[in-house]
Amino acid sequence: MPEVPEVEALREFLDDQLVGKEIVRVLPLTVNVLKTYDPPLSALEGATVTAIARHGKYLDIVAAGADGGAELHLAVHLARAGWLRWKDSFPPQPPRPGKGPLALRVVLAGGEGFDLTEAGTTKRLAVHLVHDPAQVPGIERLGPDPLDGSFDRDAFARLLAGERRQIKGALRDQRLIAGIGNAYSDEILHAAKMSPFKPVQNLSEDEITLLYEALRSTLREAVERSRGVAAGRLKAEKKSGLRVHGRTGEACPVCGDTIREVSFSDSSLQYCPTCQTGGKPLADRRLSRLLK
Repeated sequence: MPEVPEVEALREFLDDQLVGKEIVRVLPLTVNVLKTYDPPLSALEGATVTAIARHGKYLDIVAAGADGGAELHLAVHLARAGWLRWKDSFPPQPPRPGKGPLALRVVLAGGEGFDLTEAGTTKRLAVHLVHDPAQVPGIERLGPDPLDGSFDRDAFARLLAGERRQIKGALRDQRLIAGIGNAYSDEILHAAKMSPFKPVQNLSEDEITLLYEALRSTLREAVERSRGVAAGRLKAEKKSGLRVHGRTGEACPVCGDTIREVSFSDSSLQYCPTCQTGGKPLADRRLSRLLK
């Protein structure tokens, strides 16, 4: 799933490619991709892109309506398997709806544009067309952005006050902090040398500082790695920069121990026992049930 660094890189890429350009056509190609109906997608035809914003994992394509119409926001959440693919040109014939991974196509006056695609059978990619991004429920509920300049150590500590969850779950909660998902929560906890199962309420003041510094440095380094990378190569760039996530069975790049995994019904986490849990493997309940 794209997280803060990849979506920020896409925002910068689209800022270069879209701002100042006129949209001539928006084609929804799956029945469930569009989550709003007023204003209609046709309102974007003739509109000029004025800015590209990001809200957590959401991309926000801002456009001035044709003939001085109201500002429009095309808000995109790529979900787990969605992606944006830039095209310098398109075939003259529009694609047939419902065929393949195509979910939505945006075409500019110059003939270029982008496709939104989604692999797999579980379709969660979501597009909203609104006049205010706060009208999108997922955006309205977002916590603070971890890359924002006002997100300092004290702000982070205030968010954690009263939390009773394990650290992994807290970091992934979009209502608490916007934009961190499964992969970068693993990376942050590895950098902080903390167990993903440690309860937030057990963190000392020094550990809160350590976790904050790991969060900021991990995300900033990932953003820098992604900056300037073409949209089509961002997924590979993300994977190449991960130290523990998705690397079960490999050697930890810090200590050399074997990276372990804990599996859940629809996801898994990875960690280093030596770096994070005092050398003790965490219980993998799903694996334990299979072995019984």
